[in-house]
Amino acid sequence: MKTVAKETIIEFEEKKSKFIGYIKPVSTVTEAEKFIDSIKKMHPNATHNVPLYRVMENGQEYFKYNDDGEPSNTAGKPMAEILNILDVYNVALVATRYFGGVKLGAGGLIRNYAKTAKLAVNEAQIIEYVEKNIFILDYDYEYTSEIEAFLSANSEKFGIEILEKNYSSRVTMKITADGEVENELNGLQKIIVIKM
Repeated sequence: MKTVAKETIIEFEEKKSKFIGYIKPVSTVTEAEKFIDSIKKMHPNATHNVPLYRVMENGQEYFKYNDDGEPSNTAGKPMAEILNILDVYNVALVATRYFGGVKLGAGGLIRNYAKTAKLAVNEAQIIEYVEKNIFILDYDYEYTSEIEAFLSANSEKFGIEILEKNYSSRVTMKITADGEVENELNGLQKIIVIKM
């Protein structure tokens, strides 16, 4: 299974219409929907914000898109077909269009929405998908620098991303990372590791 390496933005103009493609690797439908909503909020005056996500979550595929007011099957579907052709999963994609006054016609819309998806996927770089797990780390304050140094040193190797940190009587951290990090985390002293 393939996905994209990073969040990215592409932009081009076609007959005075401006197309902006936003793409992000995601691992849940909720994450995909949040990303799509954030782009729509960023461009409330856009003529169209065409949303799409394709997510494998708990062994189930969720593939959702629409045309956001463009003529039927001229926006979401051509973008979805690009993901099918490139065999890319676990992505959220929004094609924002500002109409420039010159009609593109159905063929022009299909070509340009497909182009938006293709450019965005290529710019974000297709990589092999590695399933991420969520871990809760719990430890005493005195080990903070040691734990943070470990996470920082291994962030690229295991794709570690810190989701949240809570400081109360102990430090609790929620991270997402490749499954292989579990043994390394369990090897650290004085830390409680819970795999979600």
